[in-house]
Amino acid sequence: MDGFLFQASIYLLAAVIAVPIAARLGLGSVLGYLLAGIVIGPVLDLVAATEDLRHFAEFGVVMMLFIIGLELEPRALWDMRHRLVGLGGSQIAITMLAVMGCAMALGVSWAPALACGMVFALSSTAIVLQTLNEKGLMQSTGGRSAFSVLLTQDIAVIPMLVMLPLLALPGVAHLSPDGSIDLGHGAEGGHHGMSLVEGLPGWGVALVTLAAIALIIVAGIYGARPLFRHIHSSRLPEMFTAVALLIVVGIAFLMELVGLSPALGTFLAGVVLANSEFRHQLESDIEPFKGLLLGLFFITVGAGIDILAFLREPFVILGLALGLMLLKGAILMLLARVFKLHTRARWLFTLSLAQAGEFGFVLISFALQLNIFDTGLGQRLLLVVALSMLITPLLFILYDWLSTRLEEAREAQQEDSIEADGPIIIAGIGRFGQIVNRLVGSSGYRTVVIDHDMKTIELMRRFGHRGFFGDPTRPELLHAAGIKDAKVLVAGLDDPKATTKLVRFARRIREDVFIIARAHDRTHVYELYQAGADKIVREMFDSSLRAGRYVLEEIGMSEYEAAIAQETFYHHDRQTVQELAQLWDPDVPSAENEAYIKRARELEKELETALYTALMEGREDAA
Repeated sequence: MDGFLFQASIYLLAAVIAVPIAARLGLGSVLGYLLAGIVIGPVLDLVAATEDLRHFAEFGVVMMLFIIGLELEPRALWDMRHRLVGLGGSQIAITMLAVMGCAMALGVSWAPALACGMVFALSSTAIVLQTLNEKGLMQSTGGRSAFSVLLTQDIAVIPMLVMLPLLALPGVAHLSPDGSIDLGHGAEGGHHGMSLVEGLPGWGVALVTLAAIALIIVAGIYGARPLFRHIHSSRLPEMFTAVALLIVVGIAFLMELVGLSPALGTFLAGVVLANSEFRHQLESDIEPFKGLLLGLFFITVGAGIDILAFLREPFVILGLALGLMLLKGAILMLLARVFKLHTRARWLFTLSLAQAGEFGFVLISFALQLNIFDTGLGQRLLLVVALSMLITPLLFILYDWLSTRLEEAREAQQEDSIEADGPIIIAGIGRFGQIVNRLVGSSGYRTVVIDHDMKTIELMRRFGHRGFFGDPTRPELLHAAGIKDAKVLVAGLDDPKATTKLVRFARRIREDVFIIARAHDRTHVYELYQAGADKIVREMFDSSLRAGRYVLEEIGMSEYEAAIAQETFYHHDRQTVQELAQLWDPDVPSAENEAYIKRARELEKELETALYTALMEGREDAA
């Protein structure tokens, strides 16, 4: 027990120190966890102790797929079927054959070469999905394509585990006398615990497997609501957490019994429960456990890298890892072109899946037990898998750089020529600009709409609205849009810096144009005032003000009184912002600007007085 507590303390301390540093440096949390593991592994001699802990930590991957399933409705999964089968299946088959060919060219016999192909055809579900979620890329075309391939790979682990015994040396393969396959090893590599399919013929294994999947689906559809209503009646919040963990652990155990991937089973359960009213409750209960266990998993991967073995032949291991990633990258790029992914999605898809994955550890361990790999080859393969996973976060940083360059090049080359004019220019047609354009256009006024998102412009055109593609902050495009003759400019871009740049340029070339600007927050308001905007609209201000009015009405004020309070607050806040804008200094943080703080506190007291006075006068008028 003392040893366990000591080890747990070291892992947590390493995570608390390394991950925030990596995040602040822009390296991402995954690389922080991996580096923490690399540091503490040799220092504390934890390399040998990480194997059992890694099996426990792999529950983070299981929980992550459950949460992803909760966010993916069955219809969305059905829409992905072509990429699951076509893109995912092609990637696995081509990569297996390519790696097998390279291994045989290096002198490896066909059986271990094919096993190498299986190992390296897989990618890291944990690292890729965690990083995609962190960077907000999960819903992008490249992110969805990568997810489709990862899901196919997780499914493919099962037949790979079935095939490996067929590649073993004589007398080692686990085949029963009647020809059925022993799946008792499963993902634990040699584990001989309970199993519902051990010793069964092939058709029996298939029936039991289908029955387990059907049980998950039926229980999710018909059993989840009664179960959660029963738990809700207890009025004990911890019971929701208990039942969420029970669902994940129970399904994982059932999948182990039938020889399937626990991650696949929990993903399926998540998809079934995606339309349930308890989806968000389940997600919030599982999320903390998922985050900690995933972090622990990444640390164990880092700690499991045998630094001494790597130092004995560093160039060989590094060369194999880079060669693998280049080979997989070339295959992925080819498939991305065949399946017509656009440029940014193609690069995200390629760079995110070029590594080996955590299931590679499982397959290598299983192959070592079956004597498919000798000890030396197995150790090299383990290091290659771990090193490729370590390099992956750096590839996402490379993608961020490429993405910026590709976006700049695309905008510069494909901007529309603007052959329309109008008294009103609307720069940015997102959620903000769309409402402005519909109101103004429906009132009979012509607008010139510009946006740097081609999909948004194409969507506008399909609904009959006129719009032009291009970067509104480019001087030549703004001139083409008619800034010299326009009466009003609406700066509604999503990027605060771009909005400020646009306002500053427009004011410099036209002192008399009326500029209405969208502000991200109060600090951005001050920047826009200095840039020369006439009217500034904070994104959330009006909606928040309306919500506050609803609160006042609900707690006892009349609609008339709440309206007075809302109107008074509105005018006082506008005056407050104008005064504080004079005191705001971009070179001094607001929390350190004493004059700013002093006046802000005075204005807050004046607001209380103004509200009290307005309400008293309103009640007198009503009486």
